[in-house]
Amino acid sequence: MELGFVGLGRMGGNMVTRLARGGHRIVAWDRAADAAARARDNGAELAGSLAQLPKALKPPRAVWVMVPAGEATESTIQALAGVLERGDTVIDGGNTKWTDDVRRGRELASRGLHYVDAGTSGGVWGLQNGYCLMVGGDKSAVDRLAPIFTTLAPPNGWLHVGGVGAGHYVKMVHNGIEYAMMQGYAEGFELMSASEYGLDLPKIAELWNQGSVVRSWLLELTAAALADDPRLEGLKGYVEDSGEGRWTVEDAIEKAVPLPTITASLFARFRSRRDNSFADRLLAALRNQFGGHAVRR
Repeated sequence: MELGFVGLGRMGGNMVTRLARGGHRIVAWDRAADAAARARDNGAELAGSLAQLPKALKPPRAVWVMVPAGEATESTIQALAGVLERGDTVIDGGNTKWTDDVRRGRELASRGLHYVDAGTSGGVWGLQNGYCLMVGGDKSAVDRLAPIFTTLAPPNGWLHVGGVGAGHYVKMVHNGIEYAMMQGYAEGFELMSASEYGLDLPKIAELWNQGSVVRSWLLELTAAALADDPRLEGLKGYVEDSGEGRWTVEDAIEKAVPLPTITASLFARFRSRRDNSFADRLLAALRNQFGGHAVRR
């Protein structure tokens, strides 16, 4: 089928390539000329501008937005809403907060437009392995887009999980779990790295993927990272978060649902960004005050 596509970065560019290889006609646009050129080389047609993109598609049109969450997504969807026509569909595949989906869905519905949110997991490996898609929106709009989702996903790799916002809500929880899993691996391998046995961590990561109850794709990636740099000496221990972990914890607080592991993993990321933190200095000062314990200057 035909699909417009806005945002040709690492994820978007690979998704366009997979769709073009799957036989779909993709009309793409990106502000970056080099990203657009790569998409063209991989089978997409290019629109001259965002406003011109819908003119290259037959109604009812569908346009997938794959740009950074927040203002970039907001402005892109608002711009598209101004040039699309009744019956057309906007798909947001980025990491949008589900509450923004609900608002946008209402706004676009008032203009006669459909809105679909597609939580997308697979990272830079999605081109090869396919993308797990968690899709929210009206059934009629989702059903029409089924050929697109089927091409992007591996077998049985996409699901219509509910109404507008449900896709990104499920993806948010998915990422919260991901935080906790990554933290568990990180702590376990840190303990082994301090062992007196001189353990071969890359081989242990590979071993655990052979039938172990902790095997996973994240563990495969752990093995790959450790094979490249067994002591990870080329990295700094600074870990960002893209927002979904925060939103997961916020929703848990709102619903009074206990998420101690996910919450701790989020706070561990915050901790990674502090060098010589005030809290640590205060701990040292308090030990010195009450017990005369030595401090390092």
